[in-house]
Amino acid sequence: MFDLKGKTALVTGGSRGIGRAICEALAKQGAHVAVNYVRGEENARAVVTAIEAAGGTAELAGFDVGHMAEAETAVTALAKKLGKLDILVANAGISIDGLLLRLKEDDLDRLFAVNVKGSLGCAKAAVKSMMRTKGGRIIFVSSVVGEMGNAGQTAYAASKAALLGITKSLAREYASRNITVNAIAPGFIETDMTHALPEAARSELNKAIPLGRVGTAAEIAAAAVYLASDEGGYVTGQTLRVNGGMYV
Repeated sequence: MFDLKGKTALVTGGSRGIGRAICEALAKQGAHVAVNYVRGEENARAVVTAIEAAGGTAELAGFDVGHMAEAETAVTALAKKLGKLDILVANAGISIDGLLLRLKEDDLDRLFAVNVKGSLGCAKAAVKSMMRTKGGRIIFVSSVVGEMGNAGQTAYAASKAALLGITKSLAREYASRNITVNAIAPGFIETDMTHALPEAARSELNKAIPLGRVGTAAEIAAAAVYLASDEGGYVTGQTLRVNGGMYV
């Protein structure tokens, strides 16, 4: 099951965290993975090295999704280089937190440039390639915050909620071309930041999650593998919630 041999994939923001886990999981199932990064080339190279050491294939794809035109051009060039692009995981994103009264327009513009416009630029180029090969998988990484909201994250929540509307619309636009479009909405996931929290803070965080623990990047990656696979071929326009029951 979930055989991705012969498939090519691009994961934006693939140099660390959830993005790295997705790169490694796709490669483990046989996909050739392009690992996108902006400034973390060393981390991205480490991902490629780890994939190759495990018997997979991967390459670097350095470009800034914060510039929509640059992202579109880069993905178009990558698809041409690889011969096709079967899977796009639009994972790259940033978070700028703060109460509405302290929100700066520049921060809002930057959030939407990376989280929304960049994802659209990548998707636009990917769709062109996928239409030529009569099929493909597009996966947007949203957030539980985009569905349930969170105080102090109005702008971030808006950007992640936008991805859910994009998912539904693109799924309708390209279903006839055998291109599925879905989103993953992670809850609280184990990261360097959550790992560094004091035990009391981690305990309070866990109490807010019905399953009583934060998730792992590997659990998000498993969802991506499913949606990218043939087994997920009848799923489109959906948001797969991997959140421990925080939002149902």
